[in-house]
Amino acid sequence: MSVPGPSPPDGVLTAPPDCLGAFILAVCFCFRQNQVVLLDTLEQEISKFKECHSMLDINALFTEAKHYHAKLVNIRKEMLMLHEKTSKLKKRALKLQQKRQKEELEREQQREKEFEREKQLTAKPAKRT
Repeated sequence: MSVPGPSPPDGVLTAPPDCLGAFILAVCFCFRQNQVVLLDTLEQEISKFKECHSMLDINALFTEAKHYHAKLVNIRKEMLMLHEKTSKLKKRALKLQQKRQKEELEREQQREKEFEREKQLTAKPAKRT
């Protein structure tokens, strides 16, 4: 007669030895399916994380783009201001040049008048008749 082994705890099914291999295969297959599901879920979570991370990168790029746009706007304003100043300076320089030329012309005319006046005032020998 064979000596029976310890009895299984309550709630655990016992199976004949030939069914035990099939049961183990079924459990392994179930574990494998669960593992595939878990891996798919993990891949989905990783892709969501990468998407969120890329969204943060995109937000950072937009923030940087706004910063550089503001810099460009400031540079444009500064360039317009400098253009206005240079235009005013050019006009002023042209007016000063015209004024100097006018003054030089007036001085030259004054010298000619004085020269003519001195010429008329110089003694001229009288003509003998």
